[in-house]
Amino acid sequence: MGWKSVTSTYHDLYLKIRMSLSSAGIEAAQLEAREILCAASGKTAEELYRDISLYTTEAIAEQALALQERRLAGEPIAYLVGEWSFCGLPFYVSPAALIPRVDTEMLAQLAMNRLKEHQGSTRVLDLCAGTGCVGLTVAALMKNTRAVLVDLSDGALDLCKRNIRRHKLTGRAVYLKGDALQPPSHALGQFDVLVCNPPYIPTGDLAGLDSSVKDFEPMMALDGGADGLDFYRGITSLWQPALKPGGHLLYEVGIGQAEQVAWLLVKAGYENIRITRDTGGIDRVVEGQRPKEQEIPDLLHETLEEEG
Repeated sequence: MGWKSVTSTYHDLYLKIRMSLSSAGIEAAQLEAREILCAASGKTAEELYRDISLYTTEAIAEQALALQERRLAGEPIAYLVGEWSFCGLPFYVSPAALIPRVDTEMLAQLAMNRLKEHQGSTRVLDLCAGTGCVGLTVAALMKNTRAVLVDLSDGALDLCKRNIRRHKLTGRAVYLKGDALQPPSHALGQFDVLVCNPPYIPTGDLAGLDSSVKDFEPMMALDGGADGLDFYRGITSLWQPALKPGGHLLYEVGIGQAEQVAWLLVKAGYENIRITRDTGGIDRVVEGQRPKEQEIPDLLHETLEEEG
């Protein structure tokens, strides 16, 4: 059944949606009801609050009901509304890429901390970029940083393009198609920081994921191979040339993977290995620093001085 404009205000509609979501066990029913109503009406949250006592239209009510039914069927709210917040910034989302998560905000924050250790203009590479939320957050908040977003998925790259435009970063961010399990092109140049939130779910665990993840989010962004570490092994061994000497590699990792990933970095010769916990107390980011190359003595100059 639909809700008629003659009997439904935005407030009536909001209460009905919230009750339906709450009855289905959705914890954030209040927030999600608001998001659904904003998406159906094309209003911002501020505009919705302003108009909350006004009557809606039948078309908006029917659109809201359709979105509600999709949510009750398990589709993530972010995909329903087409955008999601990351580090306080809005990003376009679609089923072509993982939904930005609060857990990943630690990766962006640590990347910015490491970039501050480098002087002048800096470059960050966001590998397996998805929506581009990590690299673009860094570029948006650090005005002297340029970002390169690399992903293998055409759908993800389209989101990167849209999010670059959304944040007015066309002059400081680019997106490129690339395979994280292949060596980087020399044309990429070198970066002060490489950030990566790769696929890290062990293949055998995929079937046990929550249906909102396994049925809607892209499998290629989830499947990390038999032990979940395929991308960490590949990137650690192949992508060090993309880092400047002294540059930092930062990974998001899954629960229980931090120590294994840290050892991969140790074996590859990285220094200053660190593991950082997220706000939930889980080891979430593993990082290492490419050794700074030793200066090669100018033997010819020294020889000439001795002879002189």
